[in-house]
Amino acid sequence: MTESGDKRPPLTLRRFAGLDRSGPPPPETLPDAPLRPWTIPNAIGFVRLALIPVFVAVSWNAGGSSLTAAAIFALVAWGDYADGIAARVTGQYSRLGAMLDPVVDRLLVIAGVVVCWQFNLVPLGLLAALIARELMMLLGGAVGLKLGVTLSINWWGRWGVWPAMGGLFLAICGAPEAATVFLAIGLFLLVIATIEYFRSARRQLAGRTTST
Repeated sequence: MTESGDKRPPLTLRRFAGLDRSGPPPPETLPDAPLRPWTIPNAIGFVRLALIPVFVAVSWNAGGSSLTAAAIFALVAWGDYADGIAARVTGQYSRLGAMLDPVVDRLLVIAGVVVCWQFNLVPLGLLAALIARELMMLLGGAVGLKLGVTLSINWWGRWGVWPAMGGLFLAICGAPEAATVFLAIGLFLLVIATIEYFRSARRQLAGRTTST
């Protein structure tokens, strides 16, 4: 039972693992909800955010490829899964958490791309396409927030982010061939996800115009 008295779906194993995302989004994450910054999931998000410049500094000092930098990168990436589990277990959903997670993910990808670009760890064309996609998502998210558009992560994005992150991780580990394959697969899926996000935003805005 939530603070507002609304029932949540039962925490099944599939929902705990993030495989079952049926039902409406938690009311605490909607645009008109308060930010609620002081939650356990948000604490994980703040740690993830703070580790990104640490990753950049370590990888830069190591000349790009570094197992220590790769471990930090993986920790920040898997932290997204950890704060999702924390939110589902504790019920501490928040509007800030809904905004913070994708921003941290975008910044981590951008940081990984900057390192890979600087030290030429994977083909630059793939990196340029990925950075363009992430910047577009950051800009589109900011515009959508102002317009009151609610975008839920779609399955194309969920499946695309892991090979993309994995590609950057493998590049930082010093495995450029495998990194290139993973990065290309991830980028393909993320482009489809981006198209679906913009279609969803357009439908919401069109529905709002029709209703008025």
